[in-house]
Amino acid sequence: MTAPSFTSDRPVLRMRPKTDARRIRHGFPWVYANEVVLDRRTKALAPGTLAVLEDANRSPLGLVAVNPLSKIAGRLLDRDAAASLDRAWFDARIGAALGLRERLFDAPYYRLIHAEADGLPGVIVDRFGDLAVIQPNAAWAEVHLDHLASSVSDITGVTHVIKNAGGRTRALEGLDDQTQVLAGRMPTEPIAVPMNGATYMADIAGGQKTGLFFDQRPNHAFAQSVAKGARVLDVFSHVGGFGLAALAGGAAHATCVDGSAAALELAAQGAAAMGVDERFSTRQGDAFDVLGALQEEGAQFDLVVCDPPAFAPSKQALDAGLRAYERIARLAAPLVAEGGILGLCSCSHAADLAKFRAASARGIGRAGRSPALVYTGFAGPDHPQLPQLAESGYLKALFFRL
Repeated sequence: MTAPSFTSDRPVLRMRPKTDARRIRHGFPWVYANEVVLDRRTKALAPGTLAVLEDANRSPLGLVAVNPLSKIAGRLLDRDAAASLDRAWFDARIGAALGLRERLFDAPYYRLIHAEADGLPGVIVDRFGDLAVIQPNAAWAEVHLDHLASSVSDITGVTHVIKNAGGRTRALEGLDDQTQVLAGRMPTEPIAVPMNGATYMADIAGGQKTGLFFDQRPNHAFAQSVAKGARVLDVFSHVGGFGLAALAGGAAHATCVDGSAAALELAAQGAAAMGVDERFSTRQGDAFDVLGALQEEGAQFDLVVCDPPAFAPSKQALDAGLRAYERIARLAAPLVAEGGILGLCSCSHAADLAKFRAASARGIGRAGRSPALVYTGFAGPDHPQLPQLAESGYLKALFFRL
């Protein structure tokens, strides 16, 4: 078969002979290092260089950003290999993403850009009213950061744009960890974020990730729907995600547990802003230790939710991660009053829904409780999934009646 006629001044990233290119044609956005020819010329390309991706027959597959330092050697940016990454290109993608969020939410607090699913591989942008936080977690985005930041500002109208350089993904891409102000100024106080009737305090300068986790919004809403009059325990609470949502839904009392004193202080500030601080308390410490101590104290709650960090961030960590999820379920289940509800969450993409559900059920069973699954949740619609990329479906939430 004759390859289509195509010429370009850009370098070429070519797939190896006998490497199946169909998944790229069908929408998979990554090309791994072991799938392409990494000769001396390709290895010399600077991370973030734009190149034409070709199959083994030299037929163009699209425009990719190359990083010879990463296991993901190429990230598909555009099916048009001749596309230009100018301001119009960024404006089109950010404008489409904004259009979706404005249909979903009546207030400007959401994830604006969710990486590959919004056509900007490796890029996260969270919006907090007049401020946007960008995580350029891929080398190409760092190279084009000026266009990206100015487009976010112009399309959304925000006046403050912050680059957050935290997270292990940047290290895997060979990038720095220096947070900086790209426009406007860094806020000196936490930003109050309304969500599900609750108020959360987002620490943009010193908090985790971009300052707040928007992904749990629909799962907070479910917990809220069963929280009226309930005694609530929110474990791995961060700034009070499930606990404050429950209080907004009429919970009798909520206790937030976290290892971070700073996060719990922000949770307390949120409760005060809501006027529910008399029904709110915190307990700092290792979650496993606190769960054990509460059991020894004979504590009982009508709703217990555990939302830990990723115990299985990679396939290599899967077995250990599943054991950790099972242990959390085993320790939390005895704290749930008869007929009460236990919520268990996982943000590990390596642990799929079936494996996480099985680990959770084992833990509950080992605690001598009988579960009935009443709700299964995922990340909110401002965290769209790319169907071809399993990693984009990372968040799972399971709620059991015990």
